[in-house]
Amino acid sequence: MKIEKADDEKSRLTLEKLDTDERKKEAQNATTSVMQAQEQLAQDITNKMKEIEVQIQGIEKENMHLRSRLERFCEERMAKKAEMDTLQRRFKIKAVIPEKRIKFSGLEKAEREDLCSNTEGVFTITQRPCTLLSGGEALITFEEEKVAQQILRLAKCSVSLDQTKMDIKPFCLNLEPSVKFEVHLNVSKRTVQVAQAPPVLPDERMRDRLEISFSKPSCGGGEVERVSYDRSSGTAQITFLNTGVAERLALRRRHRLDTGNGETMVDVAPLFNYQLRKFQTYCGAPMRSILLRGIQDVMEEEDVQDHLEIHFQKPSNYGGEVESIRYVAHGKEVKAFFSEDLGV
Repeated sequence: MKIEKADDEKSRLTLEKLDTDERKKEAQNATTSVMQAQEQLAQDITNKMKEIEVQIQGIEKENMHLRSRLERFCEERMAKKAEMDTLQRRFKIKAVIPEKRIKFSGLEKAEREDLCSNTEGVFTITQRPCTLLSGGEALITFEEEKVAQQILRLAKCSVSLDQTKMDIKPFCLNLEPSVKFEVHLNVSKRTVQVAQAPPVLPDERMRDRLEISFSKPSCGGGEVERVSYDRSSGTAQITFLNTGVAERLALRRRHRLDTGNGETMVDVAPLFNYQLRKFQTYCGAPMRSILLRGIQDVMEEEDVQDHLEIHFQKPSNYGGEVESIRYVAHGKEVKAFFSEDLGV
């Protein structure tokens, strides 16, 4: 009996050992699988990081290229803008021409029919040449050209100012290009331009209301020859049979329009057209004027100017009679204009 029990116990232990070994083997296999999965995941992460780094490097390289292009374009834009500003400053003219009343005294000779219905004028616009004087600069114009030329041949001029001796350099003036052109103006004597006419009626009825409103003598109107109306812009052109009516209404600038549904005020202006002709650009150098640079503010502005004038009037300093002089103290700027004979 004891032997059988021992055999049974041995068999049981053997089975338990086999079962334990099997579970241990499964655990080892599971552990191996997990470790392999971790290694594979780590490898995938490493590969992905390398790909991302390559992409980042590519993006950074592209960004550097784009920044370089942007900087180049910005520099080109600034250069173009500077060139545009220079051209605008040279060739763009903005002038306020004062109003002037013109009295018609009579028609000498009617060469064309439209002379009776239009007022024509030709205006010549001339831009005066100029130069910008900065602080520490002076502009001197001599009565004789030879005086300016002999001073320009000097490398420097030694001038005494309040017990201070300074070397001043003379320079030739190069003026910016100027322009000259004609404005040919043609103003109608019988037609006015109307604005702010609201499209509250059909076009035909609106033309009728405009004709009625502008034909009333009590409101400054007269007999209307024709009416054109633009619904989209709210503008109209009224042509009268006789001259004088258009001028009278244009001077009022406002007119009361009865649309049948109420009254509204419209703007009235003369009808005109203009052309720019004979546009010319020219450059010049004032032969009697010189530019002085390198002047120090050792005294008041007027005192410096007086000392400069005295110095350059002396023949011993290669000077001569001074027609005009202008000194600009440091921190200031002055624009000097020249007339047609190139004097200051």
